[in-house]
Amino acid sequence: MRTVYLGTSDFAVAVLDRLAASEHEVGLVVTRPDRRKGRGQRTSPPPVADAARTLGVALLQPVDLHAPEALEAIAAAAPDALVVCAYGALIREPLLSDYEIFNVHPSLLPRWRGAAPLERALMAGDAQTGVAIMRLTAGLDAGPVCLQQREAIADDDDYGTLAARLQELGGDLLVRALSERPPFIEQSEEGLTYAEKIGPQDRLLDPAAPAAQRERVVRALRPHIGARLELGDGEFLGVWDARVAVQDADPRLVVAGLELLEVQPAGGKRMAAEAWLRGRGGAVTP
Repeated sequence: MRTVYLGTSDFAVAVLDRLAASEHEVGLVVTRPDRRKGRGQRTSPPPVADAARTLGVALLQPVDLHAPEALEAIAAAAPDALVVCAYGALIREPLLSDYEIFNVHPSLLPRWRGAAPLERALMAGDAQTGVAIMRLTAGLDAGPVCLQQREAIADDDDYGTLAARLQELGGDLLVRALSERPPFIEQSEEGLTYAEKIGPQDRLLDPAAPAAQRERVVRALRPHIGARLELGDGEFLGVWDARVAVQDADPRLVVAGLELLEVQPAGGKRMAAEAWLRGRGGAVTP
């Protein structure tokens, strides 16, 4: 089967690599435009753009996916189907009607439809998640599902470790879906939840929340976003590793039952919380 692949993130890279290694042809890769990021605000390509160049596949980076020139480029690739994985922009008509579109979604639909299913599953303390292969429709991740497989969430999983397993699973399920063409079955509305995009407030560790809940937030946002703790002096401290405080924890690094292990001061580098505390000369005071 000849495909056009739409994706942007590191997660989408792994799925693209698996698709390209299969019997199915990738005629064109579509990803988001290069953007400025980091302290130096240097222009950098999305991970999928680099992957497409490495694979030697034609690459398209439209500002507007639905502009006539972008639609013409997709049509010129003559795909039998489109594949979408973490593209990062809404896909609408006429693409929805013109092509069969397979979407790789990292959750057990209908739980965690939306932009941040991995983070929300970890934050919620879910015991399991998974990957669904669905047909893209106008509704937000509401299309029928043809394949779905579960994956247990370990107590020490963070976004990085969980995403690594799910992206491999997603690539395998996608290739199976394209090769075997299992029937699509409409989703149930029972158990429906939405995984809203992670915003600034989601990153804040609320001292009033249970320590176990705050520890899950730290893991859910590591290593790609990072949780934050608001200090008493109005500054914010990045928190990359923490645990529910144990009996012999340094009380100066315990915030309402949560022991800080790795932090990042504003404008600084990540470091052991003990080293940060020595330089600060005082206990954490949120």
